[in-house]
Amino acid sequence: MDSETLTWLFIVGGIILMILETVLPSGVALFLGFSGLTVGIIRWLGFLSNPLSAIFVWLTLTVTLTILIRPFIRKYLKGERSFKFADEDYEAIDQIVDVVETVNDTDNSGRIRFQGISWQARTIDGTLEPGTKARISYRENTTWIVEKADSDSETLFDRNRDKTS
Repeated sequence: MDSETLTWLFIVGGIILMILETVLPSGVALFLGFSGLTVGIIRWLGFLSNPLSAIFVWLTLTVTLTILIRPFIRKYLKGERSFKFADEDYEAIDQIVDVVETVNDTDNSGRIRFQGISWQARTIDGTLEPGTKARISYRENTTWIVEKADSDSETLFDRNRDKTS
């Protein structure tokens, strides 16, 4: 490979890597591309004639940029982030559900409808007949522990949905 071909490989490869950064943002492709473009320009100007020294300068510049500058870029150019609890039990607490089959406090034979699915349920105290509303308190294994819901109670989700409608 002649000297001019290697120079153009550095320049074109650097530009391609920097364009690739817009598709796969991580910062690394940008540093690889910027280093390649820089080494290509330095070779074109005639300062790096040896191919091994050009590769060494490219690697050194890439590692230096990645280690020193990437933390600053990540600090000031933050990506889009979102937060959501991954605990379904936490989100289910205090939800109002329908009693499908009689729920009592002695066994897990009762059933409630929660998120469109029928679940095993048990009450904390007393019995709930089908058609009544219950409030989820917590879960033991696959059984929801519920209590009788107030007649005028509604979930936070329902209140927020009413405000946005």
